[in-house]
Amino acid sequence: MAIPLLEYDLSSQNQRVVGYELGGDEKPVVYRTDRRLSDLEKNQIIWATYRQIFNEQQILVSNRQTSLESQLKAGQITARELIRGLILSESFRRRNYEPNSNYRFVQMCVQRVLGRNIYGEKEKLAWSIVLATQGIEGFIDNLLDSEEYLDNFGENTVPYQRRRILPQREQGELPFARMPRYGADYRSKLEEIGYFSPKRIDTLWDGTFYFPPQPVLLAAKIATIAGASILTLGIVATALSAFGLISL
Repeated sequence: MAIPLLEYDLSSQNQRVVGYELGGDEKPVVYRTDRRLSDLEKNQIIWATYRQIFNEQQILVSNRQTSLESQLKAGQITARELIRGLILSESFRRRNYEPNSNYRFVQMCVQRVLGRNIYGEKEKLAWSIVLATQGIEGFIDNLLDSEEYLDNFGENTVPYQRRRILPQREQGELPFARMPRYGADYRSKLEEIGYFSPKRIDTLWDGTFYFPPQPVLLAAKIATIAGASILTLGIVATALSAFGLISL
């Protein structure tokens, strides 16, 4: 028996505020598949879906799911099924689920699927339990089958960040695309093995990083400076010889 989703408190976020402002550059473009589309419009919908799920920083050729694209163009699947297929793809799992904790992955999926940020730690914990007990498939099914998703996007609308801007505020919420793909805990692990260190010299056969001892680095610096000096003297001597000032 699956554990039901725990209750969590709602908070006042932009997407819960009714908007009456006119459309503008900050208003998201809505992409829908519930009408007859041209080839250009189908490609735009596919691009918008990749941008929403993978973010622009992960739009790579290796992440393309050509089978899903073909099914959408042929009208065999809806936008919601395309979303489901992209999130459950091996490339999305490898680039987003495996490098992150369940909490981070939950926050990322709520932003990209429901188009809003999490309401707080209670909601993050509630969805993390679903992810831990039902796996990625069960977690994504719960998001896509939720009343919130169906009310806002339904079968045919590509999700987008809802109500990012409020006229009463000087600055609205930042786009979710600016959220780093890795959490702080994963970045700290990379830093521990020297991934971001400027002193990293080489990678050993087993994937670990090799850092030469300080005396070796000092000797290398001295040799580099000495070599550069000798090369400079050679260039100057050659130039003077060319003008007949000295003979070599």
